[in-house]
Amino acid sequence: MKAIVTKSGSDAQDAGAFILEEQPIPEPGVQDLLVRVITIGMNPVDTKVRQRSQKDSVLGWDAYGMVEKTGEGVTGFKAGDKVFYAGDITRPGCNSEYQLVDQRIAALAPKKLSPEDAAAMPLTSITAWEALFERLGVVPEAGANAGKRILIIGGAGGVGSIAIQLARWAGLNVFATASRTETVEWCRNLGADTILNHRNNLYEELRATGNDSVDAIFCTTQMERHWTAMAECIRPQGRIVLIDDPVNPLDITVFKFKSVTISWEFMYTRSMFETDDMAEQGKLLATVAGLLDEGTLVTTRQKTLTGLTPENIQAMHVKQESGTMMGKQVLIL
Repeated sequence: MKAIVTKSGSDAQDAGAFILEEQPIPEPGVQDLLVRVITIGMNPVDTKVRQRSQKDSVLGWDAYGMVEKTGEGVTGFKAGDKVFYAGDITRPGCNSEYQLVDQRIAALAPKKLSPEDAAAMPLTSITAWEALFERLGVVPEAGANAGKRILIIGGAGGVGSIAIQLARWAGLNVFATASRTETVEWCRNLGADTILNHRNNLYEELRATGNDSVDAIFCTTQMERHWTAMAECIRPQGRIVLIDDPVNPLDITVFKFKSVTISWEFMYTRSMFETDDMAEQGKLLATVAGLLDEGTLVTTRQKTLTGLTPENIQAMHVKQESGTMMGKQVLIL
């Protein structure tokens, strides 16, 4: 099979950072699905692993494809099924023609979406779902959280774009941050009630709307820049969830007097440690597939490339690191 191998520690624009290799098609383990990959998505984790990994590897953690073969312990899937998933960061990724994925973290793909639209959704949907409904304690039912307010920092990014939609579905009053005309419009179209400009102080932006606090904050980016403002925006005994990686240590005591709950969300925790509830990711992806098919959620695909080539994978990494991404990039194999 063809696979794109990424050189560890490389810069996205380096010559030779991405190399096409022929590799053997892997054999599925007990819980595995062997998937023929049809479309793949791009996420910030791809660039982070490229920069930090100690060895060359096949990246890619969003995929849509067809099950070719199953392991002997697989019960929920069969050959010919169309599936989507975000994979496992400890295993080879989906920048290849075939990939193994544990059945517990995969789901049948949405029936009404194109392969490219479906490939944009798994990783960001899992991250947003776990952040909102498991870390922040939002009730995962339509309209169940009416009257409560959430601030989503980085509303136009891949995760923020799903978080806005899920929060709106769950009945929250959604404040999202954006700064450019196109990202403001994007967030509004996805269901954000109020837009705050993250180039300014977010607490001042919030107060200008007639509000002085929110019940929850989902910070998807630039944690350090907004750290103090988050402490001001959150209500007493509120909750904050983080996915961003800080460069420098931060003073957590700014949240002490409000007794704020701070949580991390890392969607690979379940697969990395094979937790007892690992199958919850497959279940929530199945729920997301249903919400997509009924039109409650919409795809966040914004850019599409065709062909599994080093040049295309490189272009996706360069774009992802540009700081101008809105929604998701997808590649059709």
